[in-house]
Amino acid sequence: MTIRLLLIGLLTVSGAALAMQPVNPPGLLPAEIARPLLEQDPGVAAARAGLDVALQEAGILDGSPYEWTARTTGQQRKLENGHRYKEWNVGIERTIRLPGKAAADRNIGKATVEESQARYGEALHEAARELMALWTDWLAAEHARELAGSSLQAAQASLAAVEKHARAGDASKLDLSAARAELAGQRRLDNDAKTQAAAAWARLSTRFPGMPRQVAALPTPLPLGEDAVFWRDRIIAESDELKVVQAQMGKAQAHAERARADKTPDPTLGAYTVSELGGRERIAGVMLSIPIPGAVRDSRSAKAIAAVEVSRQEVELKKRQLETEIASAVETARGAFASLQIANEGAAAMQENAALMQRAYALGEAELQALLLARRQASAAMNTALQVQVSALKAYYGLLVDAHLIWDMEHD
Repeated sequence: MTIRLLLIGLLTVSGAALAMQPVNPPGLLPAEIARPLLEQDPGVAAARAGLDVALQEAGILDGSPYEWTARTTGQQRKLENGHRYKEWNVGIERTIRLPGKAAADRNIGKATVEESQARYGEALHEAARELMALWTDWLAAEHARELAGSSLQAAQASLAAVEKHARAGDASKLDLSAARAELAGQRRLDNDAKTQAAAAWARLSTRFPGMPRQVAALPTPLPLGEDAVFWRDRIIAESDELKVVQAQMGKAQAHAERARADKTPDPTLGAYTVSELGGRERIAGVMLSIPIPGAVRDSRSAKAIAAVEVSRQEVELKKRQLETEIASAVETARGAFASLQIANEGAAAMQENAALMQRAYALGEAELQALLLARRQASAAMNTALQVQVSALKAYYGLLVDAHLIWDMEHD
């Protein structure tokens, strides 16, 4: 009874993982933009062309590899009395593929198509991960550029205020020098941020031509509502990388079936007609030939069977690797989301501290150096929060891509 309940529970979890509907997180790159970019990717297009090759290969394997062979010979017979007769022999023959071999060939063709389909899905999956990473990096770079611009404006305002105080005799040359140095540093950071944003867009637009340059707010990742078992079952069920090695194992099994069937040679059947003594004698008959099998056929069969075991272990290895990666990805996503909450709290506190320091400086209760330090700390905290947000977003979106829950990838 306990085992039965356990099996029912496992089937329920697995079914829930497979039945989960696609999601559309706020701020996600729309599918109507992402799908054309993915389909036009050269790697995806090559895999799609490879599927056409596999279909042709399956069609070839479905038919017999043997063809009709026509034979003809001519000769001249000379008797002792001097008579000569023209003689000829005409025949046609064909090797017959045995039924077991035909079934094995069809299984090889089926596995070949399945492997190509999985490779197409994996190419689409890898392109999706790359698009997601480049798109996220670009939005983050644009947001960093905005932060750098805000810091530059604050430094310019500080310098203007210090210059005003200096003209009134209320600020020292040291304060004026510090404000100018701060402005120079912020100008450099602003230029670096602009350069990084331009480089990020160049990488994205070059890798995926046709990407619209629509700057949007950097999305915020959502907390994972499902447990690790769900993500493991869902991603493994959708993993094209695993399907590739599974199809390769199926192909190895079909080759083993073919090698086992090859231990019995295919017979060759034919019919012929002979004309002798200038046509005075006519002969018609049928012909059957069967190769005598040797030890090589047994060795080939044993080799194919051993290859099946290799493929089986490769499937198990790939599955364990995926389970390891999924477990790590789930924990990384959860930890990154928690770190994002902490980083946002720290950034908010630093911003509040900078605002208080600005007010204190305006009232003459704080020195300029303390104000500049507070602003640097606030800027650093905001940039740290931005980087943590990018890491959390990549971890979250990475799980969605691997689980085929976005961009209509579940249909592939």
